[in-house]
Amino acid sequence: MNSTLPVIAGVDGSVNSLRALDWAAGEARLAGATLHAVHVWPITPMPRALGDAHPHPVPDPADPVLQDVRNHLAERADAPETRYLSAHGASTSTLIRLSGQARLLVLGSRGRGGFTSLLLGSAGRAAAMRAACPVVVVPDERRAEPGAGRQGRIVLGLHPEETSDETVDFAFAEAERRDAELRVVTAYPNPYPMLIAAESLPPGSPTSGELEAHAGVQQEERLLPFVERHYPKVTVDPVLVQGDVAGRLVAASRAADLVVVGRHRRRLRDGGLMGSVANAVLLHGHCPTAVIPVR
Repeated sequence: MNSTLPVIAGVDGSVNSLRALDWAAGEARLAGATLHAVHVWPITPMPRALGDAHPHPVPDPADPVLQDVRNHLAERADAPETRYLSAHGASTSTLIRLSGQARLLVLGSRGRGGFTSLLLGSAGRAAAMRAACPVVVVPDERRAEPGAGRQGRIVLGLHPEETSDETVDFAFAEAERRDAELRVVTAYPNPYPMLIAAESLPPGSPTSGELEAHAGVQQEERLLPFVERHYPKVTVDPVLVQGDVAGRLVAASRAADLVVVGRHRRRLRDGGLMGSVANAVLLHGHCPTAVIPVR
């Protein structure tokens, strides 16, 4: 990942966006990157002439949201180098466009808009589906676990045949950067969930134990190049689960600093690339979730 690119935090003055800003500041400091705090006005203020609207972010000392952000970061002794930028336009499309020139885009799970019960806002979902860079969504404080960010563990949801190299590498890099354990969760199927008695299985059917062993071999082979060539110091905790990997990742998020999932390689019916696992973790996870695009 290009260390010269900034970490972008989308801010709107909400409590959730300030939580995301704090996470982004910590990530930028760890990565040695510049932090860009970007506030997108949804419409052009009336005093501005139409021709003065700026779709590209620029410094704006008069932006009250950015002034609050400055004051907020001034309380951090470890704040990274930060630029405060303002733009006018549709916040979602602007942030997605900016993601093409960022190492990471960080958003709160819900900003000022929307219903209070909807903890994953439209901007967060759209960015997770379409941004050009990895997107981290920081959960609403009502979902966050006490001690989040201080667990010393990164969790990766790994499907050995589908998860991209970019997703695996991102998880290893975060674990190395944070000196954290990498817990890798891989699911294997229950091929006959309606059949309880072993004698009811068709002849030659694989047993649950055989499926688990096969998944373990696939997981080990998938991770081996990353461990041997790039991240030999990262401690890997391989976990195999039967059935619902999304539920297991949500449960694992209670004791993690970050959950990492990949986007789908194939475009889905809604036009996006975010599958059910990523969506479930974004909606219900208790720690920040990173969704990694396929290059």
